[in-house]
Amino acid sequence: MNHGATGKYEEMDVKDLFKIFSEDKDNIAIRNILIEKHLYLAKILSRKYMNKGVDYEDIFQVASLALIFAIDRYDVSKGFEFSSFATPTIVGEIKKYFRDKVWTLRVPRRIQELSKKISNTKTLLEQELKRSPKPIEIAEYLEVDLEDVLEAMEASYGYQPMSLDTPSNEDNEDKDITLGDKIGFEEKNFSQIEDMDFLDKFMETLNELEVSIVKGRFFENKTQSVIAGELGISQMTVSRLEKKIVEKLKKEYLKVV
Repeated sequence: MNHGATGKYEEMDVKDLFKIFSEDKDNIAIRNILIEKHLYLAKILSRKYMNKGVDYEDIFQVASLALIFAIDRYDVSKGFEFSSFATPTIVGEIKKYFRDKVWTLRVPRRIQELSKKISNTKTLLEQELKRSPKPIEIAEYLEVDLEDVLEAMEASYGYQPMSLDTPSNEDNEDKDITLGDKIGFEEKNFSQIEDMDFLDKFMETLNELEVSIVKGRFFENKTQSVIAGELGISQMTVSRLEKKIVEKLKKEYLKVV
């Protein structure tokens, strides 16, 4: 490997790197740099699925492979941000992993009961609002915490899969149609969805100290102790703020999925 060339690439803008890579997919040096620069996406999205019965490292591995796949498919000429394209790809692979590998995990009875109430409430509110209700509206109707509603909804998606051979039951005349028949193919223009760039919007909600911690931990791969020294605060403070930021990100992301 030409280390001089690699050093030059590392100093280049990400969009310029993608332009070069789009013309030379065999350029492993640029590919590796792009992976390193965006590995924070895999880390942040993997943390969202922690404490669900699967080791974080396994989830992170799935997310990292999805990130590489997104890098190989990304078309910089479309004009939208890479994170807008990569995020749904990574989240989709993580959810697929849970569906394929972890669906047999037992869901707590409290979550099962709340999930049933949510299902009934969604039907009632859909009729009343003439649209799908938001999680916060369901929480207010049931007089429960939003976090509990989000947890129950996430559990129902992750741990209660249905066979693709299950009859659709939506059209009495088409009794032979299954759920598998009604699943569409991936939209070729899916990568053009720009409103999924939630990370950029999320960063705008953080204060200067929080932004420094996010950049240090997830963009520059620095340890908490190094960041603490640079910012003149304790490592415990960095750890506490990092946890707070990740929890905030989780809540904000679940509101839009």
